Amino acid sequence: MGVEEELLLVSATGDPLPRSKAVVEELPELDVALELTRAQVEINSPVCRTAAELHAHLSDMRSALARAAAEEGARLLAIAVPPQGKAIQSITKKQRYQEMAARYGQLAREQAVCGCHVHVDVPDREAATRVSNHLRPWLPTLLALTANSPIYLDEDTGFASWRWLMWSRWPSSGPPPYFESAEHYDALVAMHLAAGTLMDEQMVYWDVRPSSHLPTVEVRVSDVPLTVDETVLLATLVRALVMTALEDGTKGPTLEPEVLRAAYWLAARDGLTADGLDVLRAGLVPMSQALDALRKHVEPALQELGDADLVEDGIQRVIIHGNGAVRQRKAFREGANLIALTEVKP
Repeated sequence: MGVEEELLLVSATGDPLPRSKAVVEELPELDVALELTRAQVEINSPVCRTAAELHAHLSDMRSALARAAAEEGARLLAIAVPPQGKAIQSITKKQRYQEMAARYGQLAREQAVCGCHVHVDVPDREAATRVSNHLRPWLPTLLALTANSPIYLDEDTGFASWRWLMWSRWPSSGPPPYFESAEHYDALVAMHLAAGTLMDEQMVYWDVRPSSHLPTVEVRVSDVPLTVDETVLLATLVRALVMTALEDGTKGPTLEPEVLRAAYWLAARDGLTADGLDVLRAGLVPMSQALDALRKHVEPALQELGDADLVEDGIQRVIIHGNGAVRQRKAFREGANLIALTEVKP
């Protein structure tokens, strides 16, 4: 497995700071990349075989990036939307990103949103599409678990994941369709490209997709988590879900699209603080129960990985102490320093 984390650069006052190129150039030895806006950077972990290995890499890479940011007068935040400043952001001076801004206008210029993408090795593209079908019922639960964007431009949005609301405006975002085959996936992508709703295959933003450049399935539903522990918890659950799907061997359950859409919306609004929607039964359940159902669903895979205790303990910590959204909203309500809460330390 491997993880991509998008992080935000801000000034001392908390406004997005367009210094990504200078920060990335400070770290030629690390796999750190530019993103759509000049206030974002992305770290790409090496391929990892254990949760401990992933934790070590992400911790080291976050710290190194925070040091490089400080050298350029910036602060690095593990937060999914800008907590202060203006909506319109400066676009990275890279041909592809400039073309996106020209084609998609304000939609692109307001996209300083930071997600977390988990890659898991799969045998082939047919397997990747089957895995996508199997993961669809669990995507709202993963979104609720990792929600980390309630405060946007110094306002409480009323949503645990405002990033999800902003990201859902792209034409191929959100839950993937149910795929009959890799050929079906390719046909839908070809339709988007022919229609001009997508500029290229890299703009397939469904929350699960076969990677366009790696032999993996990529799960993109999450806000960037506040802590490395939460990112590792997410990645471990995603890895176990992929293993469980591959073991099943079927195409996966079909779902009523409107039920899945409602489940996403509730997860984005409430995160862990209210009921979620069980999409397989179309009934409300407490989020703690939804998380436990997810854990039980992947229990055999977790046992095989030796990660059952890590996941059980991680879920309990998040339920007790809150995810990023819970902690941000508490700090905002109490007038505490939101930048200090979400800043990555060197």
